[in-house]
Amino acid sequence: MDTRFLESFVAIAECGSIAEAARRFNLTPAAMSQRLRALETELGHKLIRRAGRTVRPTASGLAVLRHAPLVLGSIEDLRSIAADGEPAGRLRIGATATVLSGILPDAVARLGASYPNIELFLQPGSSAALYQGVLDGDLDAAVIVRPHFAIPKSLNWLTIREEFMLLIAAHGIDITDPNAAIMSHPFIRYDRNQWGGQIVERYLQRHHLKVQEWLELDALDAIASMVNKGLGVAIVPDWAPPWPEGLTLQRHKLTDCEIRETGVLWSSSSTRSAAINAFVSICSASRDGDSG
Repeated sequence: MDTRFLESFVAIAECGSIAEAARRFNLTPAAMSQRLRALETELGHKLIRRAGRTVRPTASGLAVLRHAPLVLGSIEDLRSIAADGEPAGRLRIGATATVLSGILPDAVARLGASYPNIELFLQPGSSAALYQGVLDGDLDAAVIVRPHFAIPKSLNWLTIREEFMLLIAAHGIDITDPNAAIMSHPFIRYDRNQWGGQIVERYLQRHHLKVQEWLELDALDAIASMVNKGLGVAIVPDWAPPWPEGLTLQRHKLTDCEIRETGVLWSSSSTRSAAINAFVSICSASRDGDSG
């Protein structure tokens, strides 16, 4: 069986449309339909039925979908095993939003140039969700904010960036006393569901600061843009560039606040260890060359 046919069927089921799945694979709908028919012939069952303008899996299709991730994952493991220690095969990496825009582009470019046989799959998400993905084995590694709890021995960690927390404010606001400024102006909060946002919450509680909270966001660039327009003050990490263009913010380093660590989390044991180690090595080199 050609595993591409199985991957195509999974995509069709996820998209609910042969045309949409074809765009995902950069194929024509006719070519995608041909792959589906070949798989149905191989298995001897219809896998898809039409439902109006969409398509839905049949009972046989649903049964195949339950096992498809395990089959495809096993094939990827075989490819990595067959590489005999050479970094190759699919590598599933998770990354937060600021990592995707700041740290990861250079690392991905260097990984592709050095290890062309690695097929990279990127998944965005929050640090908490990506941490769980690595723990469950759904991801090979993730570049996330370090959790405040102990990391289990089944996982490895490499810090690649340490970021002070900053009080940011528009020009014209007096931030000589940062805590007074935090309490006396509208406060735009870094989402408490984010591990970085929990650092802000612990700072506020430790200093007994009562804030005039009016907005809570998980997008750091949006927070910075709001503050730049004079809509409030905020505490954010000094995240890796780029920041939004045209900002004229005041930035005050909160030296008595926890540092936000960003790093790579990966499994200690994996059939894809060669590819994972290659990625970690690239990230380590980026860390060593980062003065921030």
